[in-house]
Amino acid sequence: MDNTIAIRVEGLGKEYHIGKKQDSYRTLRETIVDSFKSPLLKAAHLLRGRASAVDGLNEKFWALQDVSFEIKRGEVVGIIGRNGAGKSTLLKVLSRIVEPTKGCAEIRGRVGSLLEVGTGFHPQLTGRENIYLNGAILGMRRTEIERKFDEIVSFAEVEKFIDTPVKHYSSGMYLRLAFAVAAHLEPEILIVDEVLAVGDTNFQKKCLNKMHDVGQHGRTVFLVSHNMRAITRLCKRAILLEAGMVVRDGPADKVVNSYLNPRNSTNVERVWPDPAYAPAGDVVRLRAVRVRGGDGLVREVLDIRKPIGIEMEFEVLRQGYVLVPHFNIDNEEGVSLFTTIDNDPAWRNRPRPAGIYTSIAWIPGNLLSEGMLFVEAAMLTLNPRSTQFTASDAVSFRVMDSFEGDSARGDWTGSMSGVIRPLLKWSTTVHSGGEENGMRESI
Repeated sequence: MDNTIAIRVEGLGKEYHIGKKQDSYRTLRETIVDSFKSPLLKAAHLLRGRASAVDGLNEKFWALQDVSFEIKRGEVVGIIGRNGAGKSTLLKVLSRIVEPTKGCAEIRGRVGSLLEVGTGFHPQLTGRENIYLNGAILGMRRTEIERKFDEIVSFAEVEKFIDTPVKHYSSGMYLRLAFAVAAHLEPEILIVDEVLAVGDTNFQKKCLNKMHDVGQHGRTVFLVSHNMRAITRLCKRAILLEAGMVVRDGPADKVVNSYLNPRNSTNVERVWPDPAYAPAGDVVRLRAVRVRGGDGLVREVLDIRKPIGIEMEFEVLRQGYVLVPHFNIDNEEGVSLFTTIDNDPAWRNRPRPAGIYTSIAWIPGNLLSEGMLFVEAAMLTLNPRSTQFTASDAVSFRVMDSFEGDSARGDWTGSMSGVIRPLLKWSTTVHSGGEENGMRESI
């Protein structure tokens, strides 16, 4: 195996038998009574049991089918797909929890898995005792646990309850502590399943940042998540699974876009041609959402310096209602940047006739920060107030900064933090301090 490869999967398949009836556990009394039953009756039971087993074995399900890929050392790779696509099965095979039916998976390096957060916790033991117990189960040495103990407790935010049995913890406290122990391992390969489903919103952000730190330190990360913003933030590469097969493998943003738009529309233009599948209420139905550049063309990558148009096409089915089209814009970290509501004076507080409408909101250039952005399109009616539809992650687009010196970054080529990146006006005044401080104004 190439030393630059951390994980290699070739022709991997996993088959399960479904519908097989399992015999229930028998008590000692039932066993003794059965021993006195007629041999003929026992033979009948045996034949029925074998027939049931054969019938069950005829029902097979392939959770994984001919899965092949390679992951290099230091790569952070996301695995996405709908429920039942085979994501968790793949992680269990890689973690040596289940054996594959065919194919092979080669893994080079110490592996840490976060598949079932909290595995190994004992309800009667205190948080402190469970840290040592769970750490040992996950492969940490005692000296390693002691060195990381304070960091684990601080991360989990359970300092006051660390010597309390975990059976008295709330579910949130329990999950926070379990994740903190697992996340502070230092494996060469980290396999993670839905870690961002743990805890409340603030703790999920901490989890996200921790996973980002792991990836930044050159360790290989294999992440399953339904949080597309987390995938695009943490991973440069993503693999899409459908029905146990790899259907796409490539840059994370493009794979996510294809997953979010299964009808083959681009990520920046989503159309609902069939009314039966379109988000709709009894008054209005969504037809399309698009992202346009400053030139009016539908574009996937937008220049940070140029205006960006978010367009909603909708059909009014019943006239006489005041409508409130609006967009919610989030970044790839799940942070809500802003909500914009249609304030076109031509239609403000005015009931709309039936028909097809197109509304577009323009975001000025040099406002948004660089990165992936997600758009939720929604519609309300007023008087009475009612939600007509909400299309989460209707479209997504990427903002790219310029290195030509005329954007907010100027001549700076490093990273810049913040959810917005406005080009602000600066002015500088030079105050001459005389010869004593060596300053002199240049004209």
